[in-house]
This record gives sequence, C-alpha cells and structure tokens, in this order.
Amino acid sequence: MFFKLISRGSRRNRKENGLFFGSLLVTILAFYMILSMPRQDVMLFLNQVESQAIDKLLTIIPVFYGISLLILFFLIYYASKYQLERRRHEFGVYLTLGMRRKKLFVLLLMEDLQGSLLALLIGLPSAVLLSELTGLITARLVGIGIIGHRVSFSLQAVVGTAAGFLLIKLAAFLILSGRISRQEIDSLLMEMPEGVKKQQSPFFYGVCLFAGIFCLAVSYRAAIQGIAWSGALPMGRTLLLGLFGTFALFMGLRLPMELALRSGNHNRRLHIFQFRQIQETVVRRSGTLAVCSLLILAALCCFGAGVSIFRFYKNSEPHLLDYTFTGLESEEAAASVRRTLEENHLEPYFEHLFEMRVGHIRTTDDYEHAFRMESILSAIRELPPSEATNVLLNNLGYETYPYLISLDSYNQLLTAAGMEPLTLGPKEAAVYMDREFTRDGRGRLLNYILETEPEVVLDQETIRLTGEVQTTDLVTDRSLTLSFALILPDDRFTYYTQGHYGIYLDGILAESAKEKGSLLTVISDLNQQMNRTGLSYESYLQNMGRQLFYMVAASYLTIYLAIIFLIIANTVISVQFLMSQQKSNRRYRTLIRLGAPYETLCQSARKQINWYFGIPAAVAACSSLFGVRSLFAGILSSDMRGNLSELMIASASMILGLCVVEWIYMTAVKCSSDRYLLTLTVPMREE
Repeated sequence: MFFKLISRGSRRNRKENGLFFGSLLVTILAFYMILSMPRQDVMLFLNQVESQAIDKLLTIIPVFYGISLLILFFLIYYASKYQLERRRHEFGVYLTLGMRRKKLFVLLLMEDLQGSLLALLIGLPSAVLLSELTGLITARLVGIGIIGHRVSFSLQAVVGTAAGFLLIKLAAFLILSGRISRQEIDSLLMEMPEGVKKQQSPFFYGVCLFAGIFCLAVSYRAAIQGIAWSGALPMGRTLLLGLFGTFALFMGLRLPMELALRSGNHNRRLHIFQFRQIQETVVRRSGTLAVCSLLILAALCCFGAGVSIFRFYKNSEPHLLDYTFTGLESEEAAASVRRTLEENHLEPYFEHLFEMRVGHIRTTDDYEHAFRMESILSAIRELPPSEATNVLLNNLGYETYPYLISLDSYNQLLTAAGMEPLTLGPKEAAVYMDREFTRDGRGRLLNYILETEPEVVLDQETIRLTGEVQTTDLVTDRSLTLSFALILPDDRFTYYTQGHYGIYLDGILAESAKEKGSLLTVISDLNQQMNRTGLSYESYLQNMGRQLFYMVAASYLTIYLAIIFLIIANTVISVQFLMSQQKSNRRYRTLIRLGAPYETLCQSARKQINWYFGIPAAVAACSSLFGVRSLFAGILSSDMRGNLSELMIASASMILGLCVVEWIYMTAVKCSSDRYLLTLTVPMREE
C-alpha cells in the first residue's frame, strides 16, 4: 500500500505540473549537450587545427555547468515548493490518520526520486539522440560531410548529467520536505491566504515608471554607442542603470494598469476583478517579474547574437579553393611544386592546379603617387552622405600603391568557380576587393560608380576601370587579404611588375578524391602525405577551423545559456501565477457562490495569464533589440560589423521565436489553471 501511495503521488505530481516536468527534461538535454561537447566530431577536428582556442573553450564548460547547477537549484527549489504547498492539506490528513513524520519524509523522498529517475530515463536517451543529430547537422552545414561520422556517446557526460541533476534535486527536496514534515498538523490543514503588500500613491508609481524608462534609455544609448565597452567602470554603470531601470519600470506599471482599468469597458464579465488580480500580482511580484524579464532578455540576446554570428561565419566565405602552395617567387618554383606532387603521386588528387600571380608596381619609386583615382573619390563625395560612403572614401583615399593581379590567373579562378571570365582591353582594368571590404553597401556604391567607367592614372598612364568589383578569394586562407587591387591584362601586368611578382599555386580537389570520405577526412589524410614532401602550403582546414570555432562557440554555448535562462524565467513565472491563484482561492469560491460559471472563471484566468506572461516577455523583447545591438557593438570584429543590418534582421527573427515558446508555456499554465478552477467548483464539505 505504501509503495502504491508513492507511485500514485509521483504520477499525480507529473500530471498536475507537467510544465515543470517538461522543463526538467529540457534541462537534462542541455546538461548532456554541453558536457558531451568535447566528444563531438566537430570539436575533435577543431582540436587539431585550433587547439589553443579549443582548450580555452573547453575549460569554460565546467564553469558554465557549475553556474547552471546553482541557478537550476533555485528553480527546482521554487517549483518543488509549489508542488508541496498545494498538498499541505493532504500531508496534514496523513499525519492525522497516524502516519509518522519519518515515514512522511520517506514518502516524499521516494516520490521525488521516482520522478527524477523517470526524467533521467526519458531525458538521457533523448539527449544522446539529439547530440548525435546536432553533430550530423553541424557537419552537414559546414561541409564536412557525414560519411566519416562517429558515434559521440560520452559516458562521462551521462554520469555528470545524472549526478548533477540528482544532486540539486536532492538538495532542494531535503530542505523543503524537512520543513513540511516538521510543521504541526493544524498548520498543514489550514489554508494559507495570500499576503497583502502595502500600496503606494499613484504619484510614486508614476515616478518609478518614468525613472525606469529614463534609466533604460540611458543604458541602451551607452551600450549601443560602445561607451559601455570602453572600460570596467562604464560597463558597470551601464549594467546598474539597466537593472535599476527594469525594476523601477515594473514597479511603476501599476499606474498605466490603473488607467487602463478606468478607461476600459466595465460591462464585460469580471473585468474589474481580472484587472485587480493583475494589479495586485504585478505590484506584489514586481521584483520577481523584473528578474524573469531580465532572464528572458539574456536568453533572447544569446539566441539572437549566437544564431546571427553562426549564420555570418557559415555564409561569409564560400568554399572554392582547397589548397594554396605558398612561397613561390618564379615560374620555375611553381613548376617544381607540380613535379613534387607528381613524384609523390599526389597530382591526381587535384582537378585544378593554377597559378595566381600577384605583384606591385615596379615602374616607379613614387609610392605616394603611383596610382591616382580622383574621379572615383569625387564621385563618392557627390553621393548622399552615409556611413558606407564615409568608410569607402576613407579607405580608397589611402590606395596610392595598390596590388596588381594577372587577368589570366584570375580568369582561371573564375572558370574553376563556374563563372564567366573577364575581358579587358589594353587600357582597361577591373577592381578587386576582398569580400570583407565590400560589406554594408560599400560594394554596391562602388559598382554604381564603376558603371560610368571612370578614368584613373596608373604611373602617369590613363586607364579605365570597368565591370563590377571582383571578390572571389584568391587563396585558400587569409595569407593574402587585399583591400584594393587592380586586375590587368597579362602584358600590362608583366610591364608594371617588371617580371617581379609573387605566385600562389591554387588547387581544387577532384571529385574522385572527395568521394573517398568526408571533406574533413580527405583533407586531413592528404595533409599527412603533403607534410612528407616538404612543400609549404595552406589548406581549407585552417579556414574551416577558424569558421567552425566561432560557429561552435556561438551555437553551443549561447544556445545552451539561452535555453537555461528561458526555462528558468518561464517556469518561475508559471509557478508564481499558479501559487498566486491557489492562495486567492477564497475569491474564486466567492465568485462561484455569487453565480459565476466555470467558463467565465477560466476566461478571466486565461486573460490574467496573458497579461502575466505578456508583460515581462514584451519588456524583454523590446530590450533585446537594444541588447543584441549593444552586444554586436562590443564583441564583433570589424569585418562582421559591415553586415550589421543582416545580423540584426537574423536576430529579430530569433526574437520572434519567443512568441512560440511563450505560447507553449502559456498554454500549459492555462490548462493547469482550468483544472484547478474545476476543483473549486466542487462543493466544500462543512465540518
């Protein structure tokens, strides 16, 4: 009988508070995902090419895990407190019927242990499957391939997840159950009414409201303009203003709610009761709602910034070249590389091997006047002023000694990429700029000017710039990043460089080589064979490794934090409302006695839930637009800031995803509220 009682109590807890049980499952998933990160294929690959950065990243994971355990302890403590508080009367009856306090303690312990083990049995296999799926998707997104994928099951992550989860559950249970089991029978049987918080004057709430808005505006301005990132003191001041502004804003929300109550339609059913309930809840729990709003804000910032950075690094540099052989100063050196590859039977691995010739102007020593483009600078000055025109004008003003690129070499690159080759006349040139220097509309502006085919002066010879700005990468990695260069016909290139130029031998892998495995394994194996030849080269691994590091850091850590923050915030809001509703049961019983039907009570409670969830979520959503923008102002590199508008659009789409998450939580709370109100319609026994 005792074990049946345990099983029934555990099952009822999961049914009545399924939202909390679901939150625990998501927590288990997040724990395993972060702890199993070192076993992921992508991380093993990154450890080969970005070992120092990965070592630093992995040392942070235990810190994230420990902080998460501490935060989730308070979440579990608070949610478990609600579960035990709503069963106070049941525990009092058990003690009245003769159950010993020690046995009641064991009953609660076994119920909690059963629910925890069930959560682990469901959560851990799901976490392993989700981890494998995430690894496969990540490999597919970055072009590694899935043929060489290995199962990344981590026993250490399973043990760490189970141990941490059971530890915080046990700690919270010992505190709560010990407190419940020590209470007297009469206190357990007696209902605990909701306390009343002292109300302030409307003037006080008005001052809080405007003070909160002012402080938030000041903190947003300092963060967006980058003032907060200039030092520890400005950052601390900005954070304090933001925190104070949020708490003051929630405290002052009573004033607009009072105005909405007075201007609303009082003929609607339970309109005044509904608004009074919301008013009291917001004022009484304004601090908690402010904290939850800040947690949602942190989650949205993590989601928005993390996903945006992930998308940037995924799409920033299209993959074309696989290898670049460096350190070549002559045609003979390039031919020597080809012979070495052929002697070591490595040439069949490549579908394309072509020379990229890049040099400087050698026909003059006047470096400050070797190249002049006053026509382009004048055209930029005539454009409407903007940040893009200012940056473009400043950058091009220093380009008096540009790099020169051979047209034949560049056309081989375009042909390999499946693009149309360029055609230039004897006195024509095309402009080349690395992709990071054409962002934020700068490339579009320069293309607009190049449509007029402006004339420029190259070592006292007038030439015309034609076509669009070329941005296809010249080499595999970042050994050659050009802010501005001229593509010249081969005879003019040879003349201006006087035959002294550098050569980069670019290689693209053959399809037959790629079919032997994933791109990761093929390049890794080929690198091992290359190392034995003594050739100096760069492979796509360096470029891929750098991108993957930022993508993994953005996708794993930020999304992990976002999930934790979002679970905590929404679970606390849910539990707060349900506890407040339970402690206000006498008001609902009074309405029932006055003839209020069950459907009307549910409709009123559902509107309260919409407001209770909507207020902190709306404040967090508005703040997150500024928060993400301020994060971009402080953490993005210069080349990423050129795509700020695209990153903000991606962040806004992630913020809109909050609506789905909030809707799920609100639906679950509404169902729980309906079930509780249904119990109040049952007539009470008069004893």
